[in-house]
Amino acid sequence: MTASRPAGNAGTTGDAPAAGPARRTVLAAGAGAAALTAAGLPAAPPASAAQTDRAAAPSTATRPPRPGSGWQRYVQAPSSRSVRPVRIVTSRGDVTRPEALLKAGGGVTVLRRPRPAPAPRWPEGTTAQASSTHAGNNGGDGQPRTYDASHTVDGDPDTFWNDDTQGAFPDVLTLTLPAEQPLSGITVVSHPDGVPTDFTVDVWYDDAWHRAATCSDNDVIHRPVPFSTPLRASRVRLTVTGVQDTPQGAFTRVSEVWPEAVDAVEPPSVTVDFGKVVVGHPRIRFAAASDDSPGVRVAFSETLQFLTDRSDFTRSDQAGGAGRGTDQFAVPAKGADWLDRKGFQAGDKVFADGLHGFRYLKITLDALASDAPAAQPWGTVEIDAVSLEFTAYLGTPGTYRGWFLCSDDDLNRYWYGASYTNELVTDVFRRDDVDPRDAWSASLEGRLVLHDGPKRDRDPYVGDLAVSARTLYLTHDDAAEAARNVLADLADHQRADGWIPPASINGYTLPLFDYPLWWVTCGWDYVLYTGDRAYATRYHPHLLKVLDTWYPSVTDDAGLLSKGLANTGGYGDYAFLGRTGRVTYYNVNYVQALRDGARLARFLGHDEDAERWEERATKVAAAVNALLWDEAAGAYLDSGTGPVRHAQDGNAIAVTAGVAGSQRAASALAHLDATTRRPYGNAFMDNDTIFDGASQRVYAFTSYPEIVARFETHRADSALDQIRRTYGWMDRHDPGITHWEGIGPDGSPYEDAYTSMAHGWSTGVLPALTHQLLGARPLSPGYATWLVRPNPGDVEWAQGRLPTPHGPLTVAWEHARSARPAFSVTVQVPHGTRGALALPGEPGRLRVRRGRRTLWDGRRASGDDVRVTDGRVEISALGGGTHSFTAERGD
Repeated sequence: MTASRPAGNAGTTGDAPAAGPARRTVLAAGAGAAALTAAGLPAAPPASAAQTDRAAAPSTATRPPRPGSGWQRYVQAPSSRSVRPVRIVTSRGDVTRPEALLKAGGGVTVLRRPRPAPAPRWPEGTTAQASSTHAGNNGGDGQPRTYDASHTVDGDPDTFWNDDTQGAFPDVLTLTLPAEQPLSGITVVSHPDGVPTDFTVDVWYDDAWHRAATCSDNDVIHRPVPFSTPLRASRVRLTVTGVQDTPQGAFTRVSEVWPEAVDAVEPPSVTVDFGKVVVGHPRIRFAAASDDSPGVRVAFSETLQFLTDRSDFTRSDQAGGAGRGTDQFAVPAKGADWLDRKGFQAGDKVFADGLHGFRYLKITLDALASDAPAAQPWGTVEIDAVSLEFTAYLGTPGTYRGWFLCSDDDLNRYWYGASYTNELVTDVFRRDDVDPRDAWSASLEGRLVLHDGPKRDRDPYVGDLAVSARTLYLTHDDAAEAARNVLADLADHQRADGWIPPASINGYTLPLFDYPLWWVTCGWDYVLYTGDRAYATRYHPHLLKVLDTWYPSVTDDAGLLSKGLANTGGYGDYAFLGRTGRVTYYNVNYVQALRDGARLARFLGHDEDAERWEERATKVAAAVNALLWDEAAGAYLDSGTGPVRHAQDGNAIAVTAGVAGSQRAASALAHLDATTRRPYGNAFMDNDTIFDGASQRVYAFTSYPEIVARFETHRADSALDQIRRTYGWMDRHDPGITHWEGIGPDGSPYEDAYTSMAHGWSTGVLPALTHQLLGARPLSPGYATWLVRPNPGDVEWAQGRLPTPHGPLTVAWEHARSARPAFSVTVQVPHGTRGALALPGEPGRLRVRRGRRTLWDGRRASGDDVRVTDGRVEISALGGGTHSFTAERGD
């Protein structure tokens, strides 16, 4: 699920866009370490290998390895649940031996910070007034809080002035002294939620204001502002004209103003790198500490760009909690083995958030003023180990039940990066670490689920399962219960009118228009991959209610879904877009859901339901083609009302759901190519009429159906190009390996620090490479029937295994590009299943053999099981056992 925040532009990353790297090929199994290194592939890749240059010269060795070997070295998960950092990023202040944190028994790292002198105070009777003041509330910790200007002179750094004109300037703070006094400068102490970036300081003397100092481009909380010459003044005026725009809002926040320019003493800190995004409970082992209760604050971030004195995101911040962007711990003099768990260490002081998803961890000797005296921002702390207790699915080579390998090293890396991303979101639903926005549910507690992301949102959304569940079924189908638990729980919370909630957030009430459709499709997917008839039977009544009651209630007289009917104008969708009326995406998704519902009904023998839904799907598809096709653009409109635009989601799913015929499919995909192509993928809108920057935003979630559509319409090369741009960009940029929730202008994380950099809905490259490139996929529940239809493009060979309830289905093919091109394929079929093989190439130019026997000579077949279907030579009725074929192109 995308972030539930207003859409808008994101800042750029620190990495400049990189040119597309040369593709590298994979060596045969058994190559030595020297050969691997020569090919640009480390024999034992470091965890941070995704950050290295990908433009190594391609290897000349292209023969495929023995099926089942070679793929293991791409696996990204840690080898055990105890994970150590791999490098020190930086240390600042008084820190001794930071490198000791990297290995057990390597000594101790020492952080020291002297107790500072008391902060200077204004004379008794000093007052403060502001141009505006935010209304009081219960604050982040549920305690009443005010934001008056008087907090800037009260000596309490835990209180602050907050203006009331978000994003509007100037904001003015005026201090009035009881009498004129000399000033050589001031210090402005702002707030972790965002600091003033640009401000001036004026002082009052001789019955007039005089400019004393100007500050520009400030980015620190503690800002000394010396005056060029000492002055005598009775008033001081701070005029703010710019602030940091943070997720907490573009407000002016000032905790304290001091009557001297006091240089900040940088608190000692160490930042470590775990090499990739990880998730779990951080553990810090403290060997000893001084006896004055020194505190540490720990910040986390998935990227270095957004690691500051606070984390890129914390659940306590999202809930308005007491964390202040970091986790706190007061270190006992005798040391402690601290496992970061949610809660307070001392009464209502020293709070920690518990579980985190991050790549970088920063430890600072510091404490919140509100945590005194339990924790103090000074003293000495000795640390002898930092690690993480990994909580998500541990996807080691031994746990993979499905795998993939091909001649293109980049594609292999993306496949296993997708798998690792999905492993990070496959976790147990726990009260302490789920989304704090009323997402906890007793019916999910303790169950394995598929969250959105390891950092956020830690809540399972059904739309995300349209991708993440497929990724799970193809890698770790032993964990398929994670998908079933989510689907069943949402159905169990179905509303009386048939609407199905998208997630447990907001007590199962978040109003989304499209996600009940994804519940239908994801239910079919679950049954298709697992064959779970009991699930299909148990939830058929819920299927009836959502398709025959709720969606008809929002259908107009043309037979199309129309958002706004039945009070749905305020409903959102996967990106919380303000789309209304007849939206192509909703309606082609409806066609897909009706057809998937019909497949479920036929599986159970409910033929009348199936026929009704198939008939309705045909009518909706016809209405979409009649009313939402834009002939001038050669693409489907995003909506039949409002500004003209064309969206990736509606156009792509129109192809994959069978709404678009071949000509319109080709035209729609050509339009997306011409209008949405970016260095980092294809944007999800072709213009900015829905919000500024929409035509620069890339969602891997909606790119997945477009990639599938390109493969399925004989455009394998353009599908591979889109994969390489989208996933190559994420692979090459911090944090590397994992797949982002969304990409914004210039390839930046689309919502800055709030962006989840490991999101299950972005892993569509994995099912696309398995189902479309390798070409193997189920056709009926539990893989009772299946199809292998390779789409090789420029890939020279591929092999993979799909886990099925009957045993593994293994496919290996090689595409020789010689003077007489040949395609050879072997399929190992589990007993109890039957399937077909559709060979690539023009049937009239192919000669197909099985051993010495010719099955197709370019014109005719030698048996009933060989025919031309959808422009390919298809061999059907392949049962259990091993089947090998060769197809050569004739003259």
